[in-house]
Amino acid sequence: MDIIFLSEVKIQTKLGVPEWERVVPQTIVLDIEIAMPNSSSCVTDEIADTIDYGLVVARLRDTLNEKSFKLVEALAEHLCQLIITEFKAPWVKIKVAKPGILPGVKSLGVVIERGSKSA
Repeated sequence: MDIIFLSEVKIQTKLGVPEWERVVPQTIVLDIEIAMPNSSSCVTDEIADTIDYGLVVARLRDTLNEKSFKLVEALAEHLCQLIITEFKAPWVKIKVAKPGILPGVKSLGVVIERGSKSA
């Protein structure tokens, strides 16, 4: 399986259980692995034969600008399903980290993996 990875993607969004935490956007950090539906792009060298990671990042920024979440788990699930559905990825792994939220903790978050039902 060929995998595209995006490391330390910084995006502004409203996230947190207390309402005050969702008033002002905060920076979250994403690490994303996306399985490619096939490996034909390795031979063809054509962007149309792969998942355009620039479009993925733009779409994630758009959706996180529009939506807010209470839990990092819900945010991660939403992003996984978006990538699977809109980009036809057979498998996605996402790490969502909220840096500097708790005193003495560099970051906290969640890692989830999801596969498409057809994969």
